[in-house]
Amino acid sequence: MCWSATADLVAGCGIAAVGVACVARVRRAAVLPLAGLPLLLGAHQIVESLVWRAGGGAGPATVAWAAIALPLLAVWVPVGVLCVAPPDAVRRLLVPLVAGLVTAAVLSYRLATHPVTADIRGHTVGYAVSLPGAEVLVAGYLLATIGSLLLSGDRMLRVLGVLMALGAALCWVLWRAEFVSTWCAFAAVCSVVLYGWVRERARSRAVPRVSAGH
Repeated sequence: MCWSATADLVAGCGIAAVGVACVARVRRAAVLPLAGLPLLLGAHQIVESLVWRAGGGAGPATVAWAAIALPLLAVWVPVGVLCVAPPDAVRRLLVPLVAGLVTAAVLSYRLATHPVTADIRGHTVGYAVSLPGAEVLVAGYLLATIGSLLLSGDRMLRVLGVLMALGAALCWVLWRAEFVSTWCAFAAVCSVVLYGWVRERARSRAVPRVSAGH
């Protein structure tokens, strides 16, 4: 979320451009889900710019925003992390993956059977959807997204998880105060970190192995 339609559109285009750069550096198919995450985040910001321009409401842009933010990301992130995880991390990463699948299933059902509405509140957009046991769903969502990054066994992905946790907490406080939406700034920072991670993996695979002979 950003603080205006223009900010969302500009941020979305910039984040998507980082996503294109990430995907262009991919050398293994397993890296694509995480490398493509900035593309998804950028599209999400662009969709929200349409929510702003529509004045909120329950239109297609609002539904698309909720579908990306809730069930899709709850599955995308843990699957992406699992695809690049070392063998010794796979077992522990099944926990956030299952949490994400269950959470996404419940969220998808609620989005399909109940209306989603958006309300413009100054420099923020408030979204409302009927969710039973919201606290449990939020816990499952955070375990799937942030938890999978923290349990990844990869240094840069753990840094990304910490940034996402701090960013989510700060953005939630500012959003609850209806002061300003700042998630787009953290999405941009996270996308740059992902670009660095993709570049590092591509460089490590490009280094030739030298074998010693006798």
